[in-house]
Amino acid sequence: MKSLIVVAALIEDPSKGVLLAKRGSGLYRGHWEFPGGKLEEDEPPEEALKREMKEELGIEVEVKGIREAVFYRYEGFNLLLLLYRCRLLNGVPRPLGCEEVRWFKWEELDQLLMPPADLELVKRLKGNGV
Repeated sequence: MKSLIVVAALIEDPSKGVLLAKRGSGLYRGHWEFPGGKLEEDEPPEEALKREMKEELGIEVEVKGIREAVFYRYEGFNLLLLLYRCRLLNGVPRPLGCEEVRWFKWEELDQLLMPPADLELVKRLKGNGV
């Protein structure tokens, strides 16, 4: 079975909450997720995340380190999702590679439609006192 490594950003703002992106295509179209994407061949995860943030949201981030990781078996492939704590350095998030971008309060995340791996991340983060 095919295995994918995906990186995602945990970008928080004390007054706005956590930044999420709404998928515009694919199996989980219309679902909210931590913004990120797949690694390209021979690309380090931190560099992939910086690239994805520029391509998908038009922002520059400082990647601070892995906050959480989750392995999930989807139908047809396995996913290793690495969630990195990031700091917004430059730009205003806008939906360049997704349908929508929005800040959410942590208590709102339980009401959102999210892919299973992202739901597991939220569960773990809330359990660890985000």
